[in-house]
Amino acid sequence: MNMGQDRQMQMIRVIQNAIQNSKVQNVGNSNGLIGVQGNGNQNQIGNGNLVAARAEGNVAGQNGNQI
Repeated sequence: MNMGQDRQMQMIRVIQNAIQNSKVQNVGNSNGLIGVQGNGNQNQIGNGNLVAARAEGNVAGQNGNQI
């Protein structure tokens, strides 16, 4: 597996984990964000509401913003 394929698999795992998480919400936009509702004690942002994670990447592995 090359670097690009590895990054793509990481992105797929993030999405699969979000789908399996019962707390996932539809953020209601098309910018690639995955919203996960957490409790205020675990949310390091401090707003107690919604934490959004974004996975970016491509098969060629040329995007430097992958998780």
